[in-house]
Amino acid sequence: MTTDLSTVIRPIASAHGLPNAHYTDPDVFAEERAALLFDEWAGLAVAADVPEPGDAKPVEFLGVPLLLLRGRDNLVRVFHNICRHRGMILVSEPRKIEGAIRCPYHSWCYAHDGRLVATPHVGGPGMNTHDGIDRDALGLVEVPSHIWRDVIFVNLNGNAAPFEDVHADLLNRWREFDSPHYHGGTDSRFTLKVNTNWKLAVENYCESYHLPWVHPGLNSYSRLEDHYHIEAPGCYSGQGTHVYRQIRGDDGTVFPDFPGLSRKWDAGAEYVALYPNVLFGAQRDHAFAIILEPVALDRTVEHVHLYYATPETDDALRAQNTAQWKQVFEEDVFVVEGMQKGRHTPGFDGGRFSPAMDGPTHLFHAWVAGKIATHRQQGLAAE
Repeated sequence: MTTDLSTVIRPIASAHGLPNAHYTDPDVFAEERAALLFDEWAGLAVAADVPEPGDAKPVEFLGVPLLLLRGRDNLVRVFHNICRHRGMILVSEPRKIEGAIRCPYHSWCYAHDGRLVATPHVGGPGMNTHDGIDRDALGLVEVPSHIWRDVIFVNLNGNAAPFEDVHADLLNRWREFDSPHYHGGTDSRFTLKVNTNWKLAVENYCESYHLPWVHPGLNSYSRLEDHYHIEAPGCYSGQGTHVYRQIRGDDGTVFPDFPGLSRKWDAGAEYVALYPNVLFGAQRDHAFAIILEPVALDRTVEHVHLYYATPETDDALRAQNTAQWKQVFEEDVFVVEGMQKGRHTPGFDGGRFSPAMDGPTHLFHAWVAGKIATHRQQGLAAE
């Protein structure tokens, strides 16, 4: 199915949102899989998932089996999680790999950097080499990856420009936060399973328009009028607030600030959707990242991780902070699930945008439309 996106790319005052098919049609979902998630730098996991050398974690992204591995050199790499011999899955559950990565099928072995180092009996019983098997050419296939703010981004098709070039604007905008971010640990991560298309989670996160009705507790001190739009066409969009309030324990305890911040961040905070699928929060005393995993056309898993300026923080305050954010993000669930159901209404034309309030969301729609148009043109050129 080829959708008409001409109304999506109009100026916001006359633009429509993406057609229903972009939330309900399997063929369009497959097209977006390639154009938005495989061709771009998509969020996959966090480096904290493999904290020590030898730690390995298998992950699946839109049906593709991948392997996170922190090598002995402390570098985190992403490989296709299959043996180059017969395509067998190499690692089926998170574990520590002390020696080589060994295929459970025919025992081909790979080093932590992906090199093929052993091929037992490949030339016949007792013959571990063969002229037709070039080990140097048969290492694990590494996926281009980049780590920023602990999020592991991957470019599965390998055709994107370097991450630092693609996202130079946001890297510069938040350069003040280029200090270590320490994952809060097991009590600072949680997942939300949501019955919605992943894009609706992005769209909702981008804007502050819904705060008074969906987040009344948050809106009681960070009001709609205290927010501003963040708009970087083609890259990211979101919202900021001028009245960020630090969480405090019963005894007045607060988290330490990230070092070297300007006065802007004393009461300021920013919340950005980095296209395609990572939602970031930046505050003076902690940060978070939400990786949206598109499990299916109408199912998304939100992987939420919280970070701090120091490796050790107050246990009770950390748990309180996690609970607070979990409540906020759970308040959004009925919205994104309701919009997903609404996309099955035949007469819905994508909706309209408030020129005053929906700029960040419209930018995301325009980015989706632009990337799909480029993908279609490339497909025609290849025919």
